[in-house]
Amino acid sequence: MDWSFVLAHVQDFLAGAWVTLRFGLYGIGCSLVLGLVCCLVRFFRVPLLKSLVHVYIEVARNTPLLIQLFFLYAGLPRAGIRLSAEACAVIGLTFLGGAYMAEAFRSGLESVDRFQREAGECLGLTWGQNVRYVLLPQAMATASPALFANIIFLLKETSVFSVLALMDLMNVADTLRTSGGRTIEVLFLLVVAYVALLLPVSLAATFTERRLKYAGFGDQRSV
Repeated sequence: MDWSFVLAHVQDFLAGAWVTLRFGLYGIGCSLVLGLVCCLVRFFRVPLLKSLVHVYIEVARNTPLLIQLFFLYAGLPRAGIRLSAEACAVIGLTFLGGAYMAEAFRSGLESVDRFQREAGECLGLTWGQNVRYVLLPQAMATASPALFANIIFLLKETSVFSVLALMDLMNVADTLRTSGGRTIEVLFLLVVAYVALLLPVSLAATFTERRLKYAGFGDQRSV
């Protein structure tokens, strides 16, 4: 292990980690919003939209992110639609992540007893209030492990952003490995970088799950 090489290229990996984290968080944030909307459409059986959402989820979950990125970056220009590499990265991660987030949200909502919703209606809550104050808080206690697992999964999926010529962690690692021939050192830096990115998410997941249970959001008697 050449530690001088490692120390000399820490800054390169920090820059790559920032690119990975920045576009990963953009995609994850958008996928959470898209997933919640798709979940509500399916859960409340909105006509027509429910079928479209079902098709979207099946397509997104059964095609690799790499193929989706190739379609956005190389396929759409043939139809006259050109997107930047950054836009392709965010849209691709959102398209994939939205499907997984929708299923996680749906599992949480379906775990809430239907009498909880009926109790909210009896209290005079509107549809939006019932979802916001009754269903979602309880559903999150069940869905949070799956949601955090999806976040970790999507952050790891950012490793394919390198095909878009973004200088993310994988691209930086491949460039240094090719030019310097220091495979062990590069892999060491790559592993450390990903652990540094993902470990806080794992710790946040554990903390959040405990807080939700402590707050009683998983208690079906809360309404």
